[in-house]
Amino acid sequence: MQIVVFKVNEEQFAVEASKVQSINDMMEITKVPRSEKYIKGLINLRGTIISLLDINLLLDIDKGSESQENIIILNLEDEFVGVTVDQVDEVLEIEESLIEKIETDKNKSYITGVINFQDRIVTLIDIAKLIEK
Repeated sequence: MQIVVFKVNEEQFAVEASKVQSINDMMEITKVPRSEKYIKGLINLRGTIISLLDINLLLDIDKGSESQENIIILNLEDEFVGVTVDQVDEVLEIEESLIEKIETDKNKSYITGVINFQDRIVTLIDIAKLIEK
């Protein structure tokens, strides 16, 4: 299984690479009045209008001191959404057996598991479940 590892305020997360459409640099964001707080706005990616979500609010993580310079475009059931992250670290091929399932409360059902590398722990998340909550 391939994963894309990214950083949000010093914490590392990963999503399945099969759900990642592209990784882009920050671009102009058009604000949407009266939208949900976690919607940063809309972006125009090669003629396609995509909702841009604030992953910090979705994950309930404070904003770091670094500005978020990358956008990960995800394909969720034929709908594209973008999330802003501090940085995209790497794309890795991992064995599914490395993913440790963890018990989480109902509010964190978007956590698929954790991957315990020798030097760090990466939380694998399901963005579709994160947006549903």
